[in-house]
Amino acid sequence: MALTLDEAVVQLGHRLSPKRRSAASRLRRLADPAAGPSLLEALQREVRDARTWETQYQMVMALGTCGHRPALGVLRYLARAPFEATMVYVALGDAIIRLSAPEDTADSVRWCLDTGTPMLADGALRAVAMQRLSLDTATIDHVLDFLSPLDPNDGLRFWAAAAAAGWTGPRVSKFLQGCAAGPRADVANAATSSLQGEYQTYSPL
Repeated sequence: MALTLDEAVVQLGHRLSPKRRSAASRLRRLADPAAGPSLLEALQREVRDARTWETQYQMVMALGTCGHRPALGVLRYLARAPFEATMVYVALGDAIIRLSAPEDTADSVRWCLDTGTPMLADGALRAVAMQRLSLDTATIDHVLDFLSPLDPNDGLRFWAAAAAAGWTGPRVSKFLQGCAAGPRADVANAATSSLQGEYQTYSPL
């Protein structure tokens, strides 16, 4: 039987990391703001142990889906910290965008891209795509400027190609056409859908 909200919150303090990870995953699915403070406290304990990166990932993602905006400062701080497991950066980028106020989303996207941490940028673009966010022209240009030097095989193009279903302009069209004709099937498929103005459905880890 699936954990209740209260049971999952209690389990965040379990001595075993897999149990804590299971609790965080459950809270991520529940997306209840009431879990936010407990998740933030648990994450601040969890990041002390590099071995539990999978649990850290789920806790960060749960904070994003719970909409716990008080966590934003901590997540930005962690985004500058060294993590051997780069998937933690993906979760951080994703959650930072989800927790940013609508009027701050564009600034947060640019901030994630400008940190110099590719997987943080990947997470941010994933959140833009998953939430089907419309970005202003200047921010879209910033994203495309970030991607343009990359090799056509670089996976960082994927989430931008997926997000661009809701973007407009000749530069967006040129980017998508290039991706659709590129060597990576996943990027090409996402770009083809976006050229038709259609979002695909994704289920990230």
